[in-house]
Amino acid sequence: MAAGIPLNDEDRWDWLILLRDEALSALKKGAKGVVVTCSALKKKYRDVIRTARLYDEDPNANVHFVYLRADKATLLARVRARQGHYMKDAMVDSQFAALEEPDDAECKQLKDVEIVDVKGTIQDVKVLASAAVDRVFLNQAAQ
Repeated sequence: MAAGIPLNDEDRWDWLILLRDEALSALKKGAKGVVVTCSALKKKYRDVIRTARLYDEDPNANVHFVYLRADKATLLARVRARQGHYMKDAMVDSQFAALEEPDDAECKQLKDVEIVDVKGTIQDVKVLASAAVDRVFLNQAAQ
């Protein structure tokens, strides 16, 4: 990506598995929770991370996604405002071309996706993301 070349599926598989395995390793070492940040642009990428539930010895292990939703114009404006960053317009284009937003079926059936609109200020997004995480914990406690 730093060279301006978008990643493809083959580039991502090992990386996604490594993210999942590192999160599981942290849990096995006693971490009470793990936050992993990645684009997970496609449902099949999110599914790789979801398989952590199958590998964790704790039957209460859960995986949740906070999907930061933005339109292309918002992201392009933010990328253009960055100084010296490798992410350029073409990379935003490639990510939108690959993007499979979580749809109603994924959100309602799997119940592990919270959607946060990121059009606002950074502070607005922090508040919305924090509220999304709070909802995850409240829903988990209710089960």
